[in-house]
Amino acid sequence: MRDLTQAIAELTPWLEGLESERKSAVAQSYKGLALGAAGAAAWVLVCYAASWPVPVMFVGGVVIFIGLMAWGSHRLNKLRKTVKAGLNDRFAEAFGMRYRAEVHNPIRFDAFREHDLVPTSDRKSFEDLFSGEVHGADFDLYEAHLEQRRRTKNRTYYVTVFRGVLIRINFPRTVEGVTLVKRDAGMFNALEGWAKKTFSGKKLERVGLVDPTFEKAFEVYGTDQVMARYLLTPSFMERLLKLESVLKGKNVRCVFDENLGEGAGRGELLIVAETGNKFEAGSMFKPLTDQSRIATLHGEFSMIDDIIHTVLEPASEGGGVSPQA
Repeated sequence: MRDLTQAIAELTPWLEGLESERKSAVAQSYKGLALGAAGAAAWVLVCYAASWPVPVMFVGGVVIFIGLMAWGSHRLNKLRKTVKAGLNDRFAEAFGMRYRAEVHNPIRFDAFREHDLVPTSDRKSFEDLFSGEVHGADFDLYEAHLEQRRRTKNRTYYVTVFRGVLIRINFPRTVEGVTLVKRDAGMFNALEGWAKKTFSGKKLERVGLVDPTFEKAFEVYGTDQVMARYLLTPSFMERLLKLESVLKGKNVRCVFDENLGEGAGRGELLIVAETGNKFEAGSMFKPLTDQSRIATLHGEFSMIDDIIHTVLEPASEGGGVSPQA
């Protein structure tokens, strides 16, 4: 089912079996909307006739409308979860991965935070965990939604500060120390260099990159200059830039950390990219057999496959220098 035509052929019968339920759930959703509007209007008329206070009129109308809307959309929301889980499960299996919709213990999230790869947050949620193995290296990819609390004189609200994917890869090459790759901070580079960088009591020094293209795009810090250059081969840096187009996202950054791996010389690579919300079932107001629904998810699974192979495919001969050299 890696081929889109095959995916459409295999998934269409299953989706056709759910189409009658979708139509019924959509009808109930519209019914809830109509009843909510009518109920709220009736409440307003009753309050007006009884000369009840405006706040009572307003709050009661909103509660009635939202309550009936929730009743109306309940079946549609349940179906959306069923379709999403079913499609993701089937695609994950076809691409040689495992899928879990709920993420209760996000893998290495503390490490992502400690390395300053994601911003601080007051509210966070995680979903859509994919895991597997490529070229002998295991990986995990999941989505994160991070929000910070804001306060004004009259209210408290939340704003999204990050929505994207977090990727953990058990890197198959030797990793020693810490090598941090962040986006170029432009005019703030000097301040960044002055304020940073230490990790676990170790000083991270600025690492210069040979290629000016990468030098403009990234800021690199490491505990070991030789090791950093061993890891950040030209081919790897090209792949890192390529990830942004593969992910259809922005601000890709990463860290190599020997302390996260298991066994001598085996560290982990953590990658972050701002991609928005992916791996969803699509609109329930369109027929489930709409080919664009399958095509969108197929493209996103191909994206995961591309990411992992892009990072982990064996380097071409001469692509790296031994750290002992």
